[in-house]
Amino acid sequence: MELQKAVVVTDSSQLQDTQIPQVSYASTAPELSDNTRYDFFSRVVPPDTYQAQAMVDIVKAMRWNYVSTVASEGNYGESGVDAFIQKSREDGGLCISQSVKIPREPRTGEFDKIIRRLSENPNARVVIIFANEDDIRRLLQAAKKANQTGHFIWVGSDSWGSKISPILNQEEMAEGAVTILPKRQSIKGFDRYFISRTLENNRRNIWFAEFWENNFQCKLSRHAVKKGSGIKKCTNHERIGKDSSYEQEGKVQFVIDAVYAMAHALHNMHKDLCPGKVGLCNKMDTINGTLLLKYIRNVNFTGIAGTPVVFNVNGDAPGRYEIYQYQITNNTTEYKIIGHWTDQLHLDTNEMQWPGGNPEVPSSICSQPCRPGQRKKTVKGIPCCWHCENCDGYQYQADTYTCKMCRFDLRPNENHTGCDPIPIVKLEWSSPWAVIPVLIAVLGIMATLFVVVTFVRYNDTPIVKASGRELSYVLLTGIFLCYATTFLMISSPDVFICSLRRIFLGLGMSISYAALLTKTNRIYRIFEQGKMSVSAPRFISPASQLVITFSLISVQLLGVCIWFGVDPSQAIIDYQDQRTANPKMARGVLKCDISDLSLICLLGYSMLLMVTCTVYAIKTRGVPETFNEAKPIGFTMYTTCIVWLAFIPIFFGTSQSAEKMYIQTTTLTISVSLSASVSLGMLYMPKVYVVLFHPEQNVPKRKRSLKAVVTAATMSNKFNPKGGLRPNGEAKSELCESLETQGWYNA
Repeated sequence: MELQKAVVVTDSSQLQDTQIPQVSYASTAPELSDNTRYDFFSRVVPPDTYQAQAMVDIVKAMRWNYVSTVASEGNYGESGVDAFIQKSREDGGLCISQSVKIPREPRTGEFDKIIRRLSENPNARVVIIFANEDDIRRLLQAAKKANQTGHFIWVGSDSWGSKISPILNQEEMAEGAVTILPKRQSIKGFDRYFISRTLENNRRNIWFAEFWENNFQCKLSRHAVKKGSGIKKCTNHERIGKDSSYEQEGKVQFVIDAVYAMAHALHNMHKDLCPGKVGLCNKMDTINGTLLLKYIRNVNFTGIAGTPVVFNVNGDAPGRYEIYQYQITNNTTEYKIIGHWTDQLHLDTNEMQWPGGNPEVPSSICSQPCRPGQRKKTVKGIPCCWHCENCDGYQYQADTYTCKMCRFDLRPNENHTGCDPIPIVKLEWSSPWAVIPVLIAVLGIMATLFVVVTFVRYNDTPIVKASGRELSYVLLTGIFLCYATTFLMISSPDVFICSLRRIFLGLGMSISYAALLTKTNRIYRIFEQGKMSVSAPRFISPASQLVITFSLISVQLLGVCIWFGVDPSQAIIDYQDQRTANPKMARGVLKCDISDLSLICLLGYSMLLMVTCTVYAIKTRGVPETFNEAKPIGFTMYTTCIVWLAFIPIFFGTSQSAEKMYIQTTTLTISVSLSASVSLGMLYMPKVYVVLFHPEQNVPKRKRSLKAVVTAATMSNKFNPKGGLRPNGEAKSELCESLETQGWYNA
């Protein structure tokens, strides 16, 4: 006889009043675990809360996070879905797209409507089903009608289990379905017993005759057979399993275990209350339900299938399930065991296959996983659905939902999952930005040394004497330092190099312009004094000129010393100079802590000397060109002013450029070198040319008084503007030698 699933349980008040312990073999409703209402109820099958947990574990193991649920109206279906939803919320990471209930008496088209609702979100392919067999069958039919074959992945409860009837004639719709059943075993002894039952040897079962008629499609009464109905009369020679199909009902094991649980409880109770007696004693004549319940809850024995039979405090059996998948292989269908669940899931994914024979697990997720370097922006109210937003710029992905800025000295890596150090750059010797300044500086230094050697070699000749030897050597030293500054500007910055930059960047120019200023001032005073008196001006001797020059230079050195005291020199890494919009191009610049403003202040004194020298050059523009160096100095200063006027807009106009370090360093070094080159070329190259290639012009001349020399120079300028009185500038040499002699004398 077919065993029914559920045992009817009366309400709590009746149980409390009667105090009759009950042991169920099939009732799985979660609310029966409530000891406050069903305190005398126990069961040898696990409640649906375990089944719901197993189904949640299956869904999560398949990496599905967006599913729909379908439940038959009633205690079993609704409680099962509620338990599933509750467990999914407790575990997290699982969202419900649609939750549909099948009415007890569905109207026409009801299942088509359900399929349309399930199809509203095509990403939710997995459907959790707690429904009876008929509802499952009709749901699959509606899905087939809607041409959804292979789209939905069904996860069925134990009401589906491994049954054939729900999927009959719609196997393709059920392909890939994952179902669950309490772990069970076929009892061979029961099979031998049941197939041997006949009408003669099983008269005590009043329902057996009805089962016989339904099983063999016959009627026991002759009068019940109608002509043309196709139903025959039973012969009593039919045999179960031979003349009809037979498959053991899955609950047989639990029926036997339930009976044995009650038997063990009564046996243990009898041993304690009636020791050594056969039959019931007075203490068990009226059984105390509360005491019997205690013995039922304490039983612990091995069941008919070899599994332990125990109860927890709520009277529930432990959860033990087998996981099945309905598969079609070479037109052969089967429910294949793919795993089991006992407190935790054990699933063999290698044994699983999906609609169409696809070995890949189908997806059922609301949103695709974000790529590395993207954060999730969750859709309000649906934690499994999100939008992916890039961590852009200097941001990196701190966690799943957050982008953060990298530290100032870091930049995001290729996929924005972390931060890497920003590369450090400096001006390299091999860079084109350095090669040209270095080439100019090397050529300038070689030319300067050549002039110095020439002057030393011909130190006592009239041309060298006329140029003012002492100030010439000072000026050549300044020119040399201007060229040498290029190497300091390109060298790798450290505390020592940065200190040298502070000292020598402005010092070379200060020496040069201090010497030139002293010269122009000397010429100006000589000609102004010569117009009024025969006596020479004060402080025109070489010693006086050196004192004036070094006094002017000392102002620059004093300013640098004060700067060192206020702000000691150091090398820094500037991460803002080349912090481009594209982090890949970001660089940290190793440089000295000299700001643009500090640099202008550093060169400001030199600029002041240069402007003052230019003013004196303008004032002495009337001096004949053959007399001393007024006009060459004037041309030198005009050209130098043009160089530095061009430098300023280039230097400050590139302050926002990514190539700022290279452009500004190159511009500064070339400007300093050009200034030195202008002074060297205009003031000394003509003298060197005369000394080396026209020695006949480098001869001493007769001396005259200062007044006579100045007067001659003035008259010469007035009547002969070109000043070609004598070759090689005889008057010039004579004037300078006269000034040198008288200057020393006056000093």
